[in-house]
Amino acid sequence: MDGKAAPNGVATIEDRILRITGYYGYYPGYSSQKSTSKSSVTRCKPGANCPSSHSGISRQLSPLSVTEDSSAPILELQSRGSSGVCGHRVERQNRSADDGTQTHSENSSQENRIKARCLSCTSMVLKAIWGLLIILSVSSSWVGTTQIVKITYKNFYCPFFMTWFSTNWNIMFFPVYYSGHLATAQEKQSPMKKFRECSRIFGEDGLTLKLFLKRTAPFSILWTLTNYLYLLALKKLTATDVSALFCCNKAFVFLLSWIVLKDRFMGVRIVAAIMAITGIVMMAYADNFHADSIIGVAFAVGSASTSALYKVLFKMFLGSANFGEAAHFVSTLGFFNLIFISFTPVILYFTKVEHWSSFAALPWGCLCGMAGLWLAFNILVNVGVVLTYPILISIGTVLSVPGNAAVDLLKQEVIFNVVRLAATIIICIGFLLMLLPEEWDEITLRFINSLKEKKSEEHVEDMTDASAHLRGRSRANGTVSIPLA
Repeated sequence: MDGKAAPNGVATIEDRILRITGYYGYYPGYSSQKSTSKSSVTRCKPGANCPSSHSGISRQLSPLSVTEDSSAPILELQSRGSSGVCGHRVERQNRSADDGTQTHSENSSQENRIKARCLSCTSMVLKAIWGLLIILSVSSSWVGTTQIVKITYKNFYCPFFMTWFSTNWNIMFFPVYYSGHLATAQEKQSPMKKFRECSRIFGEDGLTLKLFLKRTAPFSILWTLTNYLYLLALKKLTATDVSALFCCNKAFVFLLSWIVLKDRFMGVRIVAAIMAITGIVMMAYADNFHADSIIGVAFAVGSASTSALYKVLFKMFLGSANFGEAAHFVSTLGFFNLIFISFTPVILYFTKVEHWSSFAALPWGCLCGMAGLWLAFNILVNVGVVLTYPILISIGTVLSVPGNAAVDLLKQEVIFNVVRLAATIIICIGFLLMLLPEEWDEITLRFINSLKEKKSEEHVEDMTDASAHLRGRSRANGTVSIPLA
């Protein structure tokens, strides 16, 4: 039974069903052509001549009839399907390739981050190790220098000659630096080229005779005064007292920088300066204001003051210097001391102020030991700034106070009363307050705020866990089993 064609081109119900079910062999007019092909096949008696049937059978079995027309959409669908599959495969391959490159880039970036973190952690660990070694070396060299001076005074008391002799050893600073350059640098330079490069601390023209006299003379005088007053103080006071009083130079540096260089005002450093002055007064009071005690305190405070003036003037006229420039400058001070200040110990010798019987009678072992440790201290201070954090150098300096105290107690040269011990502690605390950075208040507030945020986050997490636990318990307690009928 053939129906009329519908408006959408579907002729029969069978066509509609085939179209709805998505039959691959479906094409419009499939059922009508199928019915015509069936109707074209007629039943004939045996032996009868049925030409129409042959034609119908031939039309039905001919490969160019139904199969040709029906296979066309099938091939078209197959070709479309195969092309679609190939397209999907290519697209998937492209997507997989993009995902692979993206994953590879992410992995490489993560590896680079991990390597950078490892390198930063390694550098921090190395700096900390170098810092610990530098702290021990700086404090040990300063304690050793002070104690050797005290030993030398038992048989030989010529403080200016000792100062002049130890300052001459500064000439060896630059050769020591150049030896380190030859041992560590990949591109090695000649001594003259390196000397000219490091002489830029005096200006673009390098070291000239005018600059040598103009810039080196005041610093050489301050250097000599600092060491000479320090040695004079060691004659009147113990090594512990002198090393503690010398730590006041940090407070004097701050006061001079605030006045001369117009540095930032910091209340905590004013407090540290007041503590240093309080410690000085208490140190003088420890011996009931004895004459030698007052003179010794004055010498030690004078040494700290000239040291502070040296540092402030260096920052004003020469600025900051790297390790090579510092080595060049200190060696230049040694040359100036050897050339222009050598007449002073000669005058003191002939005026019998500092006299000795013969050069063979001089304690050369103690003198060389003192000068060597003093040179080592100066080298370590400048090397430490390069290898580790500068604050650790100052900590090494202040640690010389308990080091000298331990040695003095072993030698039984000092008796710590309450006032002396309190003065020493106050001066050391003031020195440590001076080491606080300029943004210490902002850093402290940031740290406190981070701790508060961390505690609040932990409190929220605890409250969330507790509420989840309570909900779980309420659910467990509120379940009722309903029996089946």
